[in-house]
Amino acid sequence: MPDIFFGGLDFGTSGARISIINRHKELIYSNSVHYKYRFENPNSWIDSCSKLLDSLPIEVKSYLDKLAISGTSGTLTACNKKGEPLGEAIPYNQACNEYKILLESLTSEEEHLRTPYSSLAKALKLIDKYGTNILLRHQSDWITGWFLKDWTHGEEGNNLKLGWDLKKESWPKSYLNTSWQKCLPRIIKSGEIIGQVNFDLAERFNLNKKLILISGTTDSNASLIATGLGKEDGLTILGTTIVVKKIINNPIKEKGITSHRINGDWICGGASNAGCGILSKFFSDLEIKELSRQINPSKNTSLNLLPLNSKGERFPVNNPNLEPILGPRPVSDSLYLHALFEGLAKIELKGWEKLGELTGSLPKKIITLGGGSKNPQWRKIREKIINIPIVSCKKTTSFGTALLAINAK
Repeated sequence: MPDIFFGGLDFGTSGARISIINRHKELIYSNSVHYKYRFENPNSWIDSCSKLLDSLPIEVKSYLDKLAISGTSGTLTACNKKGEPLGEAIPYNQACNEYKILLESLTSEEEHLRTPYSSLAKALKLIDKYGTNILLRHQSDWITGWFLKDWTHGEEGNNLKLGWDLKKESWPKSYLNTSWQKCLPRIIKSGEIIGQVNFDLAERFNLNKKLILISGTTDSNASLIATGLGKEDGLTILGTTIVVKKIINNPIKEKGITSHRINGDWICGGASNAGCGILSKFFSDLEIKELSRQINPSKNTSLNLLPLNSKGERFPVNNPNLEPILGPRPVSDSLYLHALFEGLAKIELKGWEKLGELTGSLPKKIITLGGGSKNPQWRKIREKIINIPIVSCKKTTSFGTALLAINAK
């Protein structure tokens, strides 16, 4: 009997990755592509997805049994009833500042939704632009809909920033009489079977016609699944942005904090607008590698940078007007990279302090994945500033998404 396979697709800020595992949860294939257009353009997601599906070995396509999809949390798009996008999505790190009063009237008990970075603020902007005869879908939910040719559903974790309450398993009561309630998805739990791949799409890519689509998750939750995080561990994801997460006893509702439920555990975390994105504005990957070798992590630079990717911050402080501090820039490129690493480590430290304050404890060790986790000098700088042991995890977010597919019920 041939082996059957399980797939995970992850859509990040710069591109997409696929991981295929066998029934023993061993990685047998992986590939990644960069977006062709801007990240905000849903055609970028479909183009990269098509390339990844085309590149799959034929035996994997024929015996691909289940597939789950993860994407950036809080990237919201508007589409028509046929699933066709009505323009660019509003990305996770974009603030919609003009809805402060309306947000407050809609969220009497949901303080975490009152931030201009919430999906609710983005939804109000998209409704203003396109009216109420639309569907509002987050990145991974919209792509899952593309596979099914059915955009009815949304996964619970992806919709927390839109107002879904995990404990009550409902939308806020204040949404009930709004003209746009019908724009919201029908919520399904992460890791549940949604349906079978659309026949035409299976034909187009030579996929197994009985391929089952599984309700996915957010990219940072998929990372957490990949690491197998323990109760005393912390997770830092060093991607385009920095995300920190830990297991907690009860959900927390506060601006900039998201509480998810994964494998029966409550997870709380926050995402900064700073991360590897700022490094790529100044240096190529090769330059970062070469300049890092010139850094002595035990020394301090005495430069105090605040390396946000752009104006505004979500976490550890929630301030859409916070300005980055990227200067003065020294003559030495390696010194500047060192200072950027320090600035990012200080943001991570503040993130852990914030989570420690809210949960009553700090992790005993921090597991790190994402592009930045591979840099040994940055890791040493982080360990010195945060003062908690740090270990790098080689597993990818899409591997975690594939685990979600294999464990689906």
